[in-house]
Amino acid sequence: MISRLSLRALTLGALLLSSVAPALAAPCGTGPFETWLEDFKKEAAAKGISASAIQAGLTGVTLDKSVLARDASQKVFSQTFEEFSGRMVPPRMTRGSNMLKQYGSVLGRIEEKYGVPGELLVAIWGLETDYGVNIGKFQTLRALATLAYDCRRTDLFKAELMDALRIVERGDIAPQDLRGAWAGEIGQTQFMPSSYIKYAVDFDSNGRRDLLRSAPDVLASTANFLAGHGWKRGKEWEPGSDNFAVIKEWNKSEVYAKTIAYFATQLSRAP
Repeated sequence: MISRLSLRALTLGALLLSSVAPALAAPCGTGPFETWLEDFKKEAAAKGISASAIQAGLTGVTLDKSVLARDASQKVFSQTFEEFSGRMVPPRMTRGSNMLKQYGSVLGRIEEKYGVPGELLVAIWGLETDYGVNIGKFQTLRALATLAYDCRRTDLFKAELMDALRIVERGDIAPQDLRGAWAGEIGQTQFMPSSYIKYAVDFDSNGRRDLLRSAPDVLASTANFLAGHGWKRGKEWEPGSDNFAVIKEWNKSEVYAKTIAYFATQLSRAP
């Protein structure tokens, strides 16, 4: 059975295209992890990240071999749309309908601001983490540091680790609370740190962009991501549409994107 975490890892290939080369080159994989981490701390400081954020985020961080094992054992997603949607959607329909009602006012305000319907946001929320129940238990900073140290995709994960430190620096989430999927995804709809920095919003107006605990922040931030990728207000989201192309910016897998669209349509028809 394909896990939620491996599904989410499908999106990482797309991020490779936008990874940036570091200003200071720290060697990957060859020397001790501790030496690499000290070099990374210097690089983070050179990029303007505060000493307090670096200390809080990276002190005591160690290599996580379980993350490397998961990264090395990823399998190609091979389920058909019928198989995947049939397994994922029916068990989540009732709660999804309840969530539409429970957060109806919030979702209405989100749609007014970003143009993204509540059904679409609830579908993503349900598929990603069962509405926040399964956000992952990996220490995000440790996981990202491990993947950045490994030589397979160093630049990608170094950039994500930098952004995770920026999340700490701006006070959104404390380092010890930054937990999620093994590949660094955070929160109830599984944002990579770079997307968190760019699209997370404080929709409950408490002064923090909290994608771990605040459903309004989670849903509005997800809408902001989709709007930022060209979502067209009031238009359909079926496969072949412009909005379906936006859904594929959320997850490159055709089967996963079609399942989001199908789930959202089912929710829109629910009594």
